Amino acid sequence: MTNIGYRVRLALAFGLAAAVAAGPWIGKAAAQEKPAGESKPAEPEKKPEPPKARVAVFRLSGTIQETPRDEVLNLGGETSTPLWPLIERLDKAAKDPAVKAVVVLVESPTVGSSQVAEIRAAFERVKAAGKPVIAHADQVGSLSHYVLMSAASRVSVVPTGDLWITGLYGESPYIRNLLEKVGVRPDFLTCGDYKSAAEMFMRDGPSKEADAMQNWLLDSLFDTMVARVAASRKVDPELVKAWIDSGPHTAEKARALGVIDAVEHRQDLEAYLKKTYGGDVVIDRKYGKKEEPKLDATNPFGIFRFLGEVMAASKVDKQKPAVGVVYVDGPIVLEKSGGMSVFQDGEAAGVSIRRALDDAANDDAIKAVVLRVDSPGGSALASEIILDATRRVKAKKTLVVSMGNVAGSGGYYVACGTDAVFADETTITGSIGVVSGKVAVNGLFDRLGVTFKPYRRGQNAGMLSTGDLFTPAERQKMQDYMNEIYGEFKGHVVAIRGGKLKKPIDDLAGGRVYTGKQALELGLIDRLGGFHDAVTHAAGLAKITEYDVRAVPKAKSVIEEILEQSSDDDRKGLVRTPASGSILLEAAAPLLKAIDPARAGTIRLALGRLELIRREGVVAMMPELGLDR
Repeated sequence: MTNIGYRVRLALAFGLAAAVAAGPWIGKAAAQEKPAGESKPAEPEKKPEPPKARVAVFRLSGTIQETPRDEVLNLGGETSTPLWPLIERLDKAAKDPAVKAVVVLVESPTVGSSQVAEIRAAFERVKAAGKPVIAHADQVGSLSHYVLMSAASRVSVVPTGDLWITGLYGESPYIRNLLEKVGVRPDFLTCGDYKSAAEMFMRDGPSKEADAMQNWLLDSLFDTMVARVAASRKVDPELVKAWIDSGPHTAEKARALGVIDAVEHRQDLEAYLKKTYGGDVVIDRKYGKKEEPKLDATNPFGIFRFLGEVMAASKVDKQKPAVGVVYVDGPIVLEKSGGMSVFQDGEAAGVSIRRALDDAANDDAIKAVVLRVDSPGGSALASEIILDATRRVKAKKTLVVSMGNVAGSGGYYVACGTDAVFADETTITGSIGVVSGKVAVNGLFDRLGVTFKPYRRGQNAGMLSTGDLFTPAERQKMQDYMNEIYGEFKGHVVAIRGGKLKKPIDDLAGGRVYTGKQALELGLIDRLGGFHDAVTHAAGLAKITEYDVRAVPKAKSVIEEILEQSSDDDRKGLVRTPASGSILLEAAAPLLKAIDPARAGTIRLALGRLELIRREGVVAMMPELGLDR
């Protein structure tokens, strides 16, 4: 059978080669040579016209994602907004003399609290350059969306639009009873009274430690959000709380209260911009974005030029000094489970991140490295591999950590290996501890009419079998094993953070989770600040002023992902399919589709963590906080 992946790569390679060989004259008549002696009279030089006044427009929609993806050839339109390219485009607008104002259309994005802070900080840089930021929305679906918009110079909402700024709400799922209903018995062990990641499987409600922790997190997060709105709107925090407690609001009511500045449709906003900045002002709806290659369908060789332009547009200047950014984005696993990022949620694969950190350490053009962590943790082994790789970077060049929305448990493990750890006030971090266990599913199979006959050689050969719970001896062996890993985790933190810690490690660890604001007070991080602050700090330590910010590895285009995927399939001799997930996730899928989507999402996360623990063994994983932020 003809190999499909080989044929795809061969066709693309032929197309690229043809594009390079043919050059820009494909499909056009070659220029005629002028007869000898013939010359054209010189034309007077024209002074370049000054650029027209512009209003830079930014759309915030879909997921605000951490790991960037090459925007060239974005199949299917905008489904996400990469954070760092967004920040770079906002900063470009701040410095561009042609840009007179920035408009941000907030279209119900999925955005984390630290990302909100990052975007707000970019708004402040635009305003500091003397340019207003105008935020507009059809509706404001959450308090976090309003916190983001409140940093603008002018906030407007469509007439009768809703403002659901009703506070901060979350639910922690507990699925012990669900497991019992389907014949599954959970058996999990933890290190630390506050390490509550397994409580969702073992209990039908929180322990007193988990309940106290949830409340101190909510208090810190809510106070920070209120303070940010108050500072931006220049009102007292108590008034902001009154706005929240009297919500939800219509746009008209919100304007009367001072929550927003204007009630208008988009066409009204455009009329306002033209009245303010002149009728010929350019409304640039793709400001700062790369221009996508265009396919000339009338030219038989157009596809070859198109492919060549796609690949050329993805190239980066590897000679210019750079700050390299390595992302730890998503649950930490040892190796990726398969599939392309365009089709499934990401994973932070330890072996891939180790390679990226080693590449950054050995790249002479990269003068400093920022490790951007947005992860609830995962595999303890993969976390150790990443931490070890950060040591090799630190031995050669500047290394700074930037914590995103979440950098807890394994996410803290990988981040603690440097003296410059940045986090936002609302970053969720800490959770120093480990958890492991299994579920016994024989009851489920009994109901399905399936039985298994076990055979074993070796006293502990069936220790991880899902046929039954741990025996007392097996449970003790597992606990001893976990205690050893937990000791390593605490030992790393003490060795690296040293005298910065404000309490003994056992009073900070045990699975306790903190906000970034609380973590700074306890000495678990070094500075409050965002991604941009960490990059600027790293560049300063490396003594570079003109530099690129370069993702390591380079963000892939869709074509590169297709080529890489087909190459993997060829080597394995199979067609890859997405991981099926746990039996429970598949069994519960029809039910989840029929119930409340928000609660269904938390249950999916809970069942997904069962699958993660099954795959990775002992994990440094945060509890599912279930916060709607």
